[in-house]
Amino acid sequence: QVQLVESGGALVQPGGSLTLSCAASGTIFSIYAVAWHRQAPGEQREFVAVISSGGTRMYADSVKGRFTIFRDNAKNTVYLEMNGLKPEDTAVYYCKAVRGRDEYWGQGTQVTVSS
Repeated sequence: QVQLVESGGALVQPGGSLTLSCAASGTIFSIYAVAWHRQAPGEQREFVAVISSGGTRMYADSVKGRFTIFRDNAKNTVYLEMNGLKPEDTAVYYCKAVRGRDEYWGQGTQVTVSS
């Protein structure tokens, strides 16, 4: 059974930075594509970024140039480095691991951007 645990969420001021972590257990994480999604109150969950098993990255337009997704396969962990945070980045951030028809989600971590 694959388990994903996100961490690193916090309250941060506009313009600040955070790095979120998504740690996996129960599998060889490197064979999965891993994505970050987020959900703001009253909004639908939306795509943020994805990294393939081979390291190819894609980003939502709203975070391009500010967020970076990267992985450390030795630690079974995928990270989301977030810079230049804006109030509109406030949301619960979830990681998702995908391989073929298999899909696993973490429980989420709260990011709040406010002065």
